Amino acid sequence: MNRVYICSCFGVTEQQVKQHVESGACTPRQVASACKAGTDCGSCVRRIQALLGRGSVPRREPAAGEGQVLAAALDEAA
Repeated sequence: MNRVYICSCFGVTEQQVKQHVESGACTPRQVASACKAGTDCGSCVRRIQALLGRGSVPRREPAAGEGQVLAAALDEAA
């Protein structure tokens, strides 16, 4: 049996994570609640996201003019 470890801190395998996903886990936090994977050093969270069918967390784009408003507020505070 070939075991691929996702979380070395708690010895959680890829198969175990997939089982939790099949049982209804939809987020890394839900996987962590089921088996602790991702709760220690956190290096496995991206691999868990990939198994959940997610890429890395998308970056939020600033709204139009948001940076200008912040710059004006900083200028006033100075």
